[in-house]
Amino acid sequence: MRSSLALIATAGLVAVALSGCTPAPAAPEATSGQSSDAVVVSGDFGEKPRVKFPAPLAPGETQCTEVIAGDGERLQEGQQAMIGLAVYNGANGETLQEPTGFGDEDQIPLVVSDSTLPGLKKALTCASVGSRVAVVVPPEDAFGDEGNASLNIAPDDSLVFVIDVQRAFPARAEGTPRLSRDGFPAVVLAPDGRPGITVPKSDPPKELQTEVLKQGSGEVVEEGDSVVVHYTGVLWDGNTVFDSSWKSGAPTTFVVSTGDDAQVIPGFANAIIGQQVGSQIGVIVPPSEGYGDQGNEQVPAGSTLFFVIDILGVI
Repeated sequence: MRSSLALIATAGLVAVALSGCTPAPAAPEATSGQSSDAVVVSGDFGEKPRVKFPAPLAPGETQCTEVIAGDGERLQEGQQAMIGLAVYNGANGETLQEPTGFGDEDQIPLVVSDSTLPGLKKALTCASVGSRVAVVVPPEDAFGDEGNASLNIAPDDSLVFVIDVQRAFPARAEGTPRLSRDGFPAVVLAPDGRPGITVPKSDPPKELQTEVLKQGSGEVVEEGDSVVVHYTGVLWDGNTVFDSSWKSGAPTTFVVSTGDDAQVIPGFANAIIGQQVGSQIGVIVPPSEGYGDQGNEQVPAGSTLFFVIDILGVI
């Protein structure tokens, strides 16, 4: 089952990318129709669904039927959702992806984005946290005229998705803005939340310094938590961006740790631990808590760094 999911992810059914902010709720990009209404799904939300439908299903456009209603607003552009997913060939009823991300299984992260398979993105816009949707996608919103031979999908085959939206994270930090002290790097935000950074020309401090730029009200991040963040990092010397999740197209998830299992530099982890979800923080990272005297391909040895980090959630 896991290898099947990996194959589908590689094929583009579960592409993860981010673009834009979380606007006011907009109309869904797909609504119910004869094909999606024909998909019969039984079982409780969050548990593996039992799915039946008459084949072939051949809708003229992507259709989405809410099988179980959610209790929140519909998902919007830029949000990352944690979902359970099952995928079928709508032309012949074949199972392409056994139900994955249900029950005690790890949920699948998926971002509402134009870089996601069009039909799957449209499916997410008709869903909300707590909802189960049945979606039927025509070839033009899937793999087009070429189909996908590796997944046994012919050019004329439709796809059927059953999706449970377990959780969703905001596209950007939504805390209350706070003023930073004089001499701290200046941060301005684009309409979609991407930070623009101006580092002062003065010498950097020798120790880690953190400022809360937006104060969130969510849970406190603890050592060992798996966190979802957006970030941009610049070199103090030259104000050059060396890494950014915004540029790579998706928020990043990692375990916050300062021990042997650390997945990020110490200064990044230390800045996040103890902060609340929904916060945006700025952190000056000296070489001793960054990449030290070795550096890497993007960071020269002995560099002081500055990050802007949006803490979007804890998994």
